Amino acid sequence: MPSALINVPAKAKRGSVIEIKTLMSHIMETGYRHTASGSVVPRDIITNFTCRFNGEEVFRADLYPAIAANPFITFFTTVTESGKFEFEWIGDKGFSETAQASITVE
Repeated sequence: MPSALINVPAKAKRGSVIEIKTLMSHIMETGYRHTASGSVVPRDIITNFTCRFNGEEVFRADLYPAIAANPFITFFTTVTESGKFEFEWIGDKGFSETAQASITVE
């Protein structure tokens, strides 16, 4: 079962740049491997990652087969108000996972 680890500061000063770290548990099968009998192992990867803050997109990434299992994504953003980050991972075979984290701006 997939699970997300999110690291968002609990508090920040208005206008400061913060670092956000995410880790999604996922096997990320490339679709390039073959079984012992020669059959292709079907691709199963996370294809998109999106982060929204108070409903507005602040970061997006398209992922491809070269991404490692359990992809770790880190990025920076500026905060000007308190609110909620919403994270979404979408992938092959109907994969969809979401997570949330809040921040208080002083």
